[in-house]
Amino acid sequence: MAYDLEEQEQLASLKAWWDKYGNATTWVLIAALAAYSGYTYWKFRERDQAQQASALYNELQTAVEAKDNAKALRAAGDIESKFGGTAYGAMAALVAAKSSFDANDLKSAKAQLQWAADHGADEFKAVAKIRLAGVLLDEKAYPEALKALEGDVPAQFAGAVADRKGDILAAQNKLAEARAAYQAALDATDKNNPGRQLIQLKLEAIGGSVPAAKGAA
Repeated sequence: MAYDLEEQEQLASLKAWWDKYGNATTWVLIAALAAYSGYTYWKFRERDQAQQASALYNELQTAVEAKDNAKALRAAGDIESKFGGTAYGAMAALVAAKSSFDANDLKSAKAQLQWAADHGADEFKAVAKIRLAGVLLDEKAYPEALKALEGDVPAQFAGAVADRKGDILAAQNKLAEARAAYQAALDATDKNNPGRQLIQLKLEAIGGSVPAAKGAA
């Protein structure tokens, strides 16, 4: 009997608690379940998109290896339109640009590099800017080449950007500006970087001089 009374008291207490808090608790549980379901769906969709992007990227690489530039451009276009917000977009644009350059399709190469410069993350953007400026330099489109290098880049690319700027200015016979650019490239390039020697040679070729290392005789 005591047990029955105790059970009745517990049920009454539970009913009173539910009457007071049950509605709010239900909504909290519903919200938690909705959030979990949304997160689970987002993770599934993310994995699914990564798999699709990876498959298209493999298709792009196969086309490049076969020297089928038209197919490479189609694959890159699919990646850029469907997965342009992922790293695959910028990677595909850079690969397609190289394919087009090798096929002497400079118009497509520039378009792909511009896409990577406009949509890629900072590192991809910097690489695209430098390569696009190089293509424009080859075409003697000097103002456009300099414009392509405008904007901030990650610190590790500062030397390469200044070096390319020096090349463009030297081609225009703007030697004082070119020397300043090459010197900036040297200042931003690690002393152990093998490309540093080429920058020094270009600087010296236009009448610049490299300061002697500290402690040198």
